[in-house]
Amino acid sequence: MTTKSRYQAPALTKGLEILELLAAATEPLSMSDISTALARSVSEIFRMLQVLEEHRYIARGDDGYRLTNRLFALGMGQPPVRNLVAIALPVMGEVARETGQSCHMAVASGAEMVVILGVEAPSLSGFAIRVGYRRPLHRSASGRVLLAFQSSDARDAMLEDVRQTGADIDLTALGAELDAITAAGLNTTPSPVLTGITDVSVPILAMGSARAALTVPFVDGPGARVTLAASQTVLHRAAATISKQLAPEIRDGVNASICGQNGIDC
Repeated sequence: MTTKSRYQAPALTKGLEILELLAAATEPLSMSDISTALARSVSEIFRMLQVLEEHRYIARGDDGYRLTNRLFALGMGQPPVRNLVAIALPVMGEVARETGQSCHMAVASGAEMVVILGVEAPSLSGFAIRVGYRRPLHRSASGRVLLAFQSSDARDAMLEDVRQTGADIDLTALGAELDAITAAGLNTTPSPVLTGITDVSVPILAMGSARAALTVPFVDGPGARVTLAASQTVLHRAAATISKQLAPEIRDGVNASICGQNGIDC
């Protein structure tokens, strides 16, 4: 926390610090690890750990404490997210059937994108991203789409969140890339994690801004049901369908423009 609050709630502050620390950790942390990282004594955090564990926000194993999915579940329970998931799920199922590929939907969460919904490929084998997967916004196809399709002020605020994590960003190069994504209406890029996979991501728009990103990690090869270009078309149509159900008033706005650029009848 970089500014001093007008009101002080020390216990709450310690609890939030613990949650944020565990959320950023790549592996479970022991009590001493947490104490050292937060520059607080073990006695200060002991009770907080007990209470957070009792309320199922964290879990303790042999190797230390880790964050549970309780916060994620609470966020997913919010009406806007429930509506988005309910609308998107059947459409994403159709994407998987048409393309023979898995697909997932991600939203922005601070400086990261987080996958909130996924549908596996209908074939016996395929590649899928698990729900809850996170990656820095600027380092994923979904994240760059979420950045690209925003107002300039919103984009700047999101990039500031990324910078606050200490990430080294070439803003000029990234800005040019985001503008190109906006012009193209999608982001198609080799997976930064696995070879042989091409991530195709399109925005789900509401009031002209990306509320979510719909992505297919396209696996090419002799068993591929459709081409990469065909998958792009299917994704565009699916995102437009979801967007229209979220906000019918933008039907003739940005979605129509994006579909028109790609020769799609939305």
